Amino acid sequence: MPLKDIIKEFYLCDLTASQVLAGKLAGILKTGDIITFQGNLGAGKTEFCRAIIHALGFKEDVPSPTFNLVQIYEPSVDDLTTPSVWHSDLYRLENPKDVIELGLEDGFDTAISLIEWPERMENYLPEERLQILLSMGVDEGSRKVIFKGSNYWLLRLKELEL
Repeated sequence: MPLKDIIKEFYLCDLTASQVLAGKLAGILKTGDIITFQGNLGAGKTEFCRAIIHALGFKEDVPSPTFNLVQIYEPSVDDLTTPSVWHSDLYRLENPKDVIELGLEDGFDTAISLIEWPERMENYLPEERLQILLSMGVDEGSRKVIFKGSNYWLLRLKELEL
């Protein structure tokens, strides 16, 4: 199902507001969810992903996966409620077919997938996803965040507010 128009739009005054929004989004995410992040360098994609991962309960450092392309976060063996997270940064991906070698499709079914620079995947990107577009705001440190998705995401995000 193709992405619809804007589902939600937020103007975030600072990093703390971004972390709050990411935390609220994390509260509704589940295994099989695919979230893509688009925006220029420095728009806050990695920070937003980091905040989601921390809100899901992963306490470790969350570095940008720019150089290793994929970072996987697994809950402890006695944690039956927290899903795994696959955090990908495809900025350095040279060929869309390289996605197959990375095994990203495994994460689509078994984890929450957070994908920065998804346009590098071209036709390998699943249609059913939540697209998050980030851009610099007018004020220093502020961000504009736009969520796009199908009717499925429209219903899931209906109550998401700041």
